[in-house]
Amino acid sequence: MRILTAGESHGPQLTAIIEGLPSQLPIDKSLINAELKRRQGGHGRGRRMVIETDQVQIVSGVRHGKTTGAPVTLVIENRDWKNWTSIMTSDPIENPDDVKKQVTKPRPGHADLNGGLKYNHRDMRNVLERSSARETAMRVAIGAIAKQFLSHFGIDVAGRVINIGGVVDTETVPESIEELKERTENSPVRCLDKLAEEKMINVIDEAKKNGDSIGGVVEVIVNNVPAGLGSFAHYDRKLDAKIAMSVLSINAFKGVEFGIGFEAANRPGSKVHDEILWNEEEGYTRRTNRLGGFEGGMTTGMPIVVRGVMKPIPTLYKPLQSVDINTKEPFSASIERSDSCAVPAASVVCEHVVALEIAKAVSDKFAGDYLEEKIASFEAYKKHLLNF
Repeated sequence: MRILTAGESHGPQLTAIIEGLPSQLPIDKSLINAELKRRQGGHGRGRRMVIETDQVQIVSGVRHGKTTGAPVTLVIENRDWKNWTSIMTSDPIENPDDVKKQVTKPRPGHADLNGGLKYNHRDMRNVLERSSARETAMRVAIGAIAKQFLSHFGIDVAGRVINIGGVVDTETVPESIEELKERTENSPVRCLDKLAEEKMINVIDEAKKNGDSIGGVVEVIVNNVPAGLGSFAHYDRKLDAKIAMSVLSINAFKGVEFGIGFEAANRPGSKVHDEILWNEEEGYTRRTNRLGGFEGGMTTGMPIVVRGVMKPIPTLYKPLQSVDINTKEPFSASIERSDSCAVPAASVVCEHVVALEIAKAVSDKFAGDYLEEKIASFEAYKKHLLNF
């Protein structure tokens, strides 16, 4: 399964091409749009979410509600494009210096300066338009299709926020993933603990009042994943490594861990590794899940637990010092429309990039050109696991 996305924050649309989906996979567009709406929510979001009401268009690869086996093309229109047509036009212009909203004062913490240096852009809008988190809308749409694919294998994905600005939700995750979804969907910051929720909202509001921004930590849990997805044999086929790459590719994410993660450095091996058990109903299981569902780059059959840390958004309404690349004089950095905190939205994005990597691994492991063929391969493998 291969994915390609394209589009800019203020361009006419975002586009994705998905190659490798099996035929006969039912696609419910309303479920994709529901996930896009989730991404736009959460306390701390900025004015852009008032303008955009993201709706996906499926323009190839799906006929009469099912995939055909051909590449699937998705489109999400940018409604704000109408206000940016002259600025973002693809047509040649006579005098580039006359273009409005040029960016020559890079923001600390953003891709502006490094991208300008690499691609020789004197107007760094050419960088920030693509490096904007607007691109994650399409990755949620792709991940929503991945979730629909995984549902046919009984695999479920959910996410939550566990830290915003140093306020930590320490409540235990419920065993039922449906309960986890219900409770986080009813929280404006997508956490479980109501006391932590109130404190998170307060620190977000305080950051906004101060013209500042804050980050946090999100967690994704994947249930019912069979043992053996991924590979120990090749470094680039280790599934936890692929998931880690995808999580770190989300805008502003700076760290990732599985299970107890970095805490493992503080414990002896007897308090890190998960003891192996066996019973007739389930086959091989683990007494604990400290390693987050992975050993040797492969799934263990336990729930996958992955966390990502998001730094504060670099666009500040009380901007940090920067340098104008034209005059080399010190200036306050450019201000683009942004959020004071996007951690709740980022938890939704993280869910979907993880779902995509799991879907790729399932598709690779279980052969077949149409959905029923893959399901038959999956069921045969589950019998093998019980009989091993």
